[in-house]
Amino acid sequence: MISNRFRALRSSKMGRPCGRPGAFVYLFLCLISGGFRFGIFRRAGPVAARPHFAESTVITWVIMAILLVLCIFLTRGLKVKNVSKRQLVAESIVGWLEKFVIGMTGEEGKAFVPYLCSVLLYIGFANLIGLCGVKPPTKDLNVTAALAVMSIVLVQYAGIHRKGFKGWLKSFTQPMAIVTPINILELFIKPLSLCMRLFGNVLGAFVIMELLKSLIPVVLPVPFSFYFDIFDGLIQAYVFVFLTSLYIKEAVEE
Repeated sequence: MISNRFRALRSSKMGRPCGRPGAFVYLFLCLISGGFRFGIFRRAGPVAARPHFAESTVITWVIMAILLVLCIFLTRGLKVKNVSKRQLVAESIVGWLEKFVIGMTGEEGKAFVPYLCSVLLYIGFANLIGLCGVKPPTKDLNVTAALAVMSIVLVQYAGIHRKGFKGWLKSFTQPMAIVTPINILELFIKPLSLCMRLFGNVLGAFVIMELLKSLIPVVLPVPFSFYFDIFDGLIQAYVFVFLTSLYIKEAVEE
């Protein structure tokens, strides 16, 4: 029964409670927003400096609010028997996301499903929000850098948790000691790759759409918007989560 699967999501293999999906989305996005340019003070006349928040930060807060409201609405009044249609929708979404992510990480990475699902939802919503006429926050290098750094920190934590600190250090000498410098270099290459791939694709799509709107503002931008804002935006969310899942899978392998 779907309800049993939903209850099973409340605990991970690491022994820590998972809680509601909304809690993960909220905590994750709070960390993301803290990784941005939190505030830059500009001088407003001769009086005093006023705080200025980056546009990507404000849009992220909007996405946080939307996701949080959706999570609260879908998870309110959960029941074991005689479940409502709203609960069935929530359980179906959570079940699909869990199956989708576990298919990439394997059973060993099941404990990281909440984080990866949160990343998938955030990047997906961030890229789709361009349809509303605002700049996607993933167009900001600070955003993609924060996402990449947190993901790689999680990957290294997964390796240490699985192999122990000594085993994690020893893994840098595999398959032979001569490749140790290359393995250490990967610690910096992987987050850089995640960051620049997402940033470059979103920025490129944004620039192309702005050029099309300036040249032919009527009709022509519509089909391209379906590709760059919807298809390409969702693909980039999938690619980011897929690569993070792949890194986690590699880190927990014996």
